[in-house]
Amino acid sequence: MNWGEFFAMKGYGLYVWGSYGVTLLIFIAEILLVRHKRTLTLRQLRLLRDAENEE
Repeated sequence: MNWGEFFAMKGYGLYVWGSYGVTLLIFIAEILLVRHKRTLTLRQLRLLRDAENEE
């Protein structure tokens, strides 16, 4: 078996590797969205804390 046959997977390579690619993109998007939400939440908490300290 050579690398070309491995990646072609008897004609199913596009489907298999495409599925892996889509899954990887979803994982990356999920990580980025969680990081963004965490940043927003921490910013909101700081603003609330600062507003309470001013009173």
